[in-house]
Amino acid sequence: MSAKKILMLVGDYAEDYETMVPFQTLLAVGHSVDAVCPDKKAGDTVATAIHDFEGDQTYSEKRGHNFALNADFAKARVEDYDALLIPGGRAPEYLRLNEDVIRLVRDFNEADKPIAAVCHGAQILAAADIIKDRRVSAYPACAPEVRLAGGTYAEIAIDDACIDGNLVTAPAWPAHPKWLAGFLTLLGTEITH
Repeated sequence: MSAKKILMLVGDYAEDYETMVPFQTLLAVGHSVDAVCPDKKAGDTVATAIHDFEGDQTYSEKRGHNFALNADFAKARVEDYDALLIPGGRAPEYLRLNEDVIRLVRDFNEADKPIAAVCHGAQILAAADIIKDRRVSAYPACAPEVRLAGGTYAEIAIDDACIDGNLVTAPAWPAHPKWLAGFLTLLGTEITH
């Protein structure tokens, strides 16, 4: 396996598990990951949030860890990366308003490079207008946005994932095993035991 270089797009109140676990998993299998956030530089941090499912009508939210960025968003170019990863949480709701974020996501899609998005990450995919006629999973509250962007909302179990072309999407962090396995498959990563 040749190591791949992945760009991870995060922001304040990205979901803690959806940020930390993929970052560490991709490093553990030999890939490199540049974690970036608009208007922040390497060494800055973003606050994360922990979303949990405790029997209420929606997830609960608690303050998570500070997550250190290791690269500068302003220097991120699609040609320097093999794939894009977008964690969920509340960050996508404001990251999708940034034209540079939208341009970057469109560039990854036009280059047909793997894009992994989980939970509310689909809000960025919808804003980038790259899911028309595609099957996309997301946190159920994002289903209307997927449909309004012309996508088919994949109603799957919270621990499942959906692959459609270069996209691998999932409803929330309980899907990490299948979501990350799907992303690694799109990357061509082979793991042997």
